[in-house]
Formats: sequence, structure tokens, C-alpha cells
Amino acid sequence: MNDRDTGAGLAARVAALMPRARTDLAELVAIPSVADPRQYPPEDCRRAALWVASAFTDAGLSDVRLVRTPDGSDAVVGHRPPPPGAPTVLLYCHYDVQPPLDDDAWRTPPFTLTERDGRWYGRGAADCKGNIVMHLTALRALGEDLPVGIRFVAEGSEEQGTGGLESYVAAHPEEFVADVLLVCDTGNATVGQGTATTTLRGMVNVVVTAHTLDGEIHSGMFGGAAPDALAALIQALSTLRDPATGATRVNGLDCEGTWDGVGYDEQQFRADAGVLDGVRLTGTGSVADRLWARPAVTVLGIDCPPVVGSAAAVPPTARARVSLRIPPGTEPDAALDALTRHLTDAIPWGTRLTVEPESSGAPFRAATDGPAYRTLDTAVRHVYGKPLAYLGQGGSIPLCNVLADTYPDAEIILMGVEEPRCLIHAPNESVDPTEMQHMAHVEAEFLRTYAAAARH
Repeated sequence: MNDRDTGAGLAARVAALMPRARTDLAELVAIPSVADPRQYPPEDCRRAALWVASAFTDAGLSDVRLVRTPDGSDAVVGHRPPPPGAPTVLLYCHYDVQPPLDDDAWRTPPFTLTERDGRWYGRGAADCKGNIVMHLTALRALGEDLPVGIRFVAEGSEEQGTGGLESYVAAHPEEFVADVLLVCDTGNATVGQGTATTTLRGMVNVVVTAHTLDGEIHSGMFGGAAPDALAALIQALSTLRDPATGATRVNGLDCEGTWDGVGYDEQQFRADAGVLDGVRLTGTGSVADRLWARPAVTVLGIDCPPVVGSAAAVPPTARARVSLRIPPGTEPDAALDALTRHLTDAIPWGTRLTVEPESSGAPFRAATDGPAYRTLDTAVRHVYGKPLAYLGQGGSIPLCNVLADTYPDAEIILMGVEEPRCLIHAPNESVDPTEMQHMAHVEAEFLRTYAAAARH
């Protein structure tokens, strides 16, 4: 046996590939692949897709191509047949990114990979271009001696939530058949702790509109008796939280769930979330309970007169966009009904209220008792020196439910290079290069050893 066969040289091979990984990531981050033509030209996403296709062809996959999905985005798919009798592993990632939001809040240019304080900064450095590079580095480290088959897919519109790949999978299930699906769009609980995400919250988004008057009227002449639509809306929205603790309270939903996986230290959470000194966290129970086991409501936006330029008038209408994250065990339709009834019952003064559903996604829970999870645990112990941890995730990945429904016998593992300090979706997103190296090593070790584990 050579070093690659025994795994003795795998860590060294991954380490030697890190300069190339940095170059790969710099090239990818430089492409502003925001899948929203209202903000960025679609050609940028196509450039990113072509880069991914070329890189994974070079890494040894065959038949790598772009496929157009129903929402108009391009997914990159590829395949490497398994050796006779060997299992197949699907590798997932996405190449589109969130827009950089407030450019002034970035300390370095968002589309230029910049090293600072031992981290690599740039939009998509972690979510999810860092995971693309993790896949590439693992495959390159293994080279031709790959004892499993590979299916590969890089989504092109995940951040927009328009469902292109979900629809494509449903129409072309034969292209993604695998024994285990590595959905690499999450990450570790903290730097240095190999982690699998086993639950995802679903979501229900609604637009709520309050109407009280035919039009604006002078607040001096009519204020006090004329019902203020904005005040009515604020009062209704305020009932979605306990006034003392700030905990989410939606009538008809269980808001007292508990989390039994790895916890989240409160002080670490405060630092990771940037909570200001003296401001209390909302909710009750552990931080993990609040993040991964209970519903969580957020008012994402309100349409109302702006402070600058507002008139001395009673607002006749006001509108809000409300997001309700839901844990496993709660169905989106039931959550939508409960949220709608709650707001309808809470609106005061006979105000006319409309609740318009905007989007929804089901929560997800992975089964963790199969050979893939046992193999991943062994790989994490080998690389990090400690067992695999289990984490919940507050975000939603609707594709996971599509994959679970389409391939009920496949194991689904969510993992990757993202951890709290990455600040995904926020200004100054970054990735820890040591995590990228270690997680590429974990993935390579998993791919090297999974075939033997699957046979037992």
C-alpha cells in the first residue's frame, strides 16, 4: 500500500494544496455571482458556473456540464462512475452569493479576497465558495485513487430561494442517485470542532397589510379619534413576542421545544451576533433551544412614512414583511394558519387586515444512525481529535427535503467550512483557512474510507 491507500500522507497532501486553494477562492470571490438580475448582470453567474465546471473537470470528474433549471439559473453537474460494487457520494454546493449589502460596512472590498488576522475575507468566502474549494481540495488530494463514485452539483440560485434546482431534481432524479449526499452549505459549531448539522428550521414568510382610512388626514384635526394604521400594525406585531422576555409566542404553535445536541455558549453567541453591551438576549431556555428547537419570528421590514419627509398626517395604511422560522415537527401549512389567525385576532380597533403568504419551506431532520455518519465521525476524530458534534441550523435549505423525499434510502449529511465567525450574509464575511484545510481533510478521509464502511 502507498501513503494514499493507507491515509498516512493525506494530511500532508491537503496541506500542500492550500496555496492552490487560496488561488481558487480568490478567483471565485472575484466573480460577483449574485443570482438577481435586478442587481447584477446574469453573465457574472454564468462566469462562475463555467469556472466551477472547468475546475471540477480538472479535478477528475467526467461529463461536467451546465444545465438550465426552471428558474433560469444554471446548475453545474458532473459524475465519476464508482468502481465495481462501490457506493456513490453526491457532493453539493452553490456558487451564487448574497449581495454585499452595505459596501461602506466592509473593511475590505467584498469581491476581493483579502487576508487579515489569519482569516480570508470576501463575499462568498465561506458561503458557499469556501465549500466549493473544500470539495476541490479533497478530490485533488485523493487523485485517481478514489474508491467511491462521485456525483456533483453546484446550484446557481440557492441564495435567492427561487427553487430552480429543487424543480430540476424532481424532473431528473436519475442524475443525482447516490448512497450518501454531502450537502456542504453549513459548517462547524466553532473553529476546531467537526460538526454535522442534523436539523434545519423551515420558514413561513407573509406580508401583512393594515387599512384604517380612505387616505391620509391631518393629525391635528383628526388625530386621537382617527385610527392610525401604523399603530394598529405595531400593536398586532408586538403580540408575537412575550413582553417580558421577548420570546416568540404564536397561538397554536409549540414554543417550548428543547435542543439535545451541542450547545451554544451565551457569551460566545453574544460575541458572534454582535449584541451590544447591556442589551439582553430574547427568549427563554438555552441559546440552542431558541435557535434550533423553537419557532422564531422576525419583522423583516415595514412600509410606512419615513421620518425624513413625513407629514403631520394619520397613516391610513401600513405593511410589514414577517418571517416565522419553524423547527422540525412543525408543518409550514400549520404554521401559516397559526400565524394568520394570531395576527387577525390581535389587530385592534376593527382594522382591516390582510395576510398574504409569500414563501414557505419545510424543516428538516437527518437520520444519523447509518454508515455514512459513522464514517464521518471516524474522519472527524482522526482530523480534530474529538468526536463529531451535532448542530442545529436556523436557516432553511429547501433542497434537503426534496432530496430526502426523492432518495429516501440515502443518508444526508450537512457539513462544511462555515462557522459563526464567518458572518455569512453579513458585511465582512470570512473563512478560517485552517478550517478549510481541516474540513477538506475530513472530506477526503470520508471519501477514502466510506466504501469499506458501507459494505458492513
